[in-house]
Amino acid sequence: MPGSPPRRPLRTEHDLSRDDGIGAAYSEHGAELYRFALRQLDDEGAATDVVQETFVRAWRAADRFDPSVASLRVWLFAIARNLVVDETRRRAARPVTPQPPDLLTELGPVTDNADDKAVLSWLVEEALQRVRPEARSALVETYLRGRPYAEVAAEQGVPVGTLRSRVFYGLKALRLAMDEMGVEL
Repeated sequence: MPGSPPRRPLRTEHDLSRDDGIGAAYSEHGAELYRFALRQLDDEGAATDVVQETFVRAWRAADRFDPSVASLRVWLFAIARNLVVDETRRRAARPVTPQPPDLLTELGPVTDNADDKAVLSWLVEEALQRVRPEARSALVETYLRGRPYAEVAAEQGVPVGTLRSRVFYGLKALRLAMDEMGVEL
């Protein structure tokens, strides 16, 4: 696109246990994680804390990062999302100071935020890649697109009961994949 700055290629492998590896990961993803946390929490200090804690946890769990499970970006966003949820719950449990009523109405729950939905959709997409193709197809068509089981079963040439089993076991595999990615729902 003319006039836009050139995109730097994303590195997919970092040795997160080393200072230069975590520094490179921070340079690559830190600003985006900060913007995500800031939009979620509407608090610069809390957003900074979330980003810092994200990279501390990534550094501590460097040996558990597996690029075959999820990309570094997705893994870091999963950590940050969990921290944002924790911070939101902490605030709800112990409100720091009362805020003016008009500001309280502007702040919605984290799950209604478009950014959170985008991150969750990336995580689900990554996890779906780990589900068997026939179960993934059944999940996408019935569960995500909302199509009737009979219609999808006829299209795939299987009995409705088989399709229901694929959906059931596909959901179990999806939950397991998301657990392995560190996603808390």
